[in-house]
Amino acid sequence: MASEKQRTIGVAMDYSPSSKAATKWVVRNLVKAGDRIILIHVLPKGADASHKGLWKSAGPPLIPLLEFMEMNAQARYGVTPDKEVLEILQAESKSKQVEVLAKIYWGDAREKLCEAVDDLKVDNIVLGCRGLGPLKRALLGSVSNYVVNNATCPVTVVRGPTA
Repeated sequence: MASEKQRTIGVAMDYSPSSKAATKWVVRNLVKAGDRIILIHVLPKGADASHKGLWKSAGPPLIPLLEFMEMNAQARYGVTPDKEVLEILQAESKSKQVEVLAKIYWGDAREKLCEAVDDLKVDNIVLGCRGLGPLKRALLGSVSNYVVNNATCPVTVVRGPTA
């Protein structure tokens, strides 16, 4: 019947061990040929980027993976990507014809990840979990818990490596 439509999979990315685990999980378990992966970065409101004033809180337009891998792009957007994560995604892009893009927002990670789901029309969002204990989670708030309860698409939480 109808061909499957391209799915858009969002991956919350801060290059922590838990977000790297989420990326690896997406590659192994979720992504199919022709899908689109968007790395969603949320930087604190005070984070500096040379063109931030142009983009306000919505961040720059979608950034193709190859552009994002360039050193000057990293300085331009105020993000320091992990080489291993980018190489995993580049290999997936080539082997399965997966489109990989990056998007940057500024503000509260909980709110911005939920906003990104709607803004980017994400079919599924995957994020890592730092495994905070109950006290720290109560004090700091859990990004994954907030996204699970407020995102308008399915959410997958991947437990990061345990220390």
